[in-house]
Amino acid sequence: MDRFFIISNITKDPGLETARAIQRYLTERGRQCLYQEQAAQPGAGCAYTDERWVPDDTECVLVLGGDGTLIQAARDLAHKQVPLYGINMGTLGYLTEVDRSGAAAALDKIMNDEYYVENRMMLKGEIGKEDGSRVKDRALNDIVITRKHAPKVVRFQVYVNGEFLSHYTADGLIISTPTGSTAYNLSAGGPLVEPNASIMLITPISPHTLVNRTIVLPAGARITVRISDSSDEKSGRCLASFDGSAGGVLEPGEQIEIRRSSYTTKILRTSKVSFLEILRKKLSD
Repeated sequence: MDRFFIISNITKDPGLETARAIQRYLTERGRQCLYQEQAAQPGAGCAYTDERWVPDDTECVLVLGGDGTLIQAARDLAHKQVPLYGINMGTLGYLTEVDRSGAAAALDKIMNDEYYVENRMMLKGEIGKEDGSRVKDRALNDIVITRKHAPKVVRFQVYVNGEFLSHYTADGLIISTPTGSTAYNLSAGGPLVEPNASIMLITPISPHTLVNRTIVLPAGARITVRISDSSDEKSGRCLASFDGSAGGVLEPGEQIEIRRSSYTTKILRTSKVSFLEILRKKLSD
């Protein structure tokens, strides 16, 4: 690879010192490299990176930060479909492969085309409003639906491919990808899934039943979650969050439809460390 772009989490890379050091390392070896100098402005339609800043001929985006930074980059740059490589600036995560001390060796491998690319599935969610408008967004990890105001349980009606599945009375619902199985889904008691699998998970958050079970569905399923209209208007409002970012409000009687996105997140890998090995390390910490 010859053409790079760097996204750096400025809270973990003050003054962009690491970003500049990596840029020098690459340019001294004859590669092209630009870096993002500031976060996107509010209202730009992205969480952190405006995709217009990334040149069309970019072959790899280097993400300096943690898993959260890489996830936001994946959402912002989904249309680009360019591979992302995470360099961790803190505790090693599931998505970021190396820390700063291992960055040079990893970059050498990338420049020498010694890498492979994983394609991680993403979700797209579309909220249908009563006025006919639509609110759309995408997620790499999960779409979470919870109460917006008072900490009360929510009554959900869940449909799969138009067929009624079940009623849920819970604090919320998590619709997760395999990549997101190690995130909120895991905290809520959901299963761990190999990240390259093609499935979706529905996991209730603190359900008011004696049974707490995750539903596993094929990646091609269409999930519809409807907020029960039996609640009063204010206490019944819910918030749909996409990878932790607020996506839109659902009023009682409104619904969100969740499908597999046509976009994938391309994660570049330079080592053969397996998901199971990473999992063993994380669980033993």
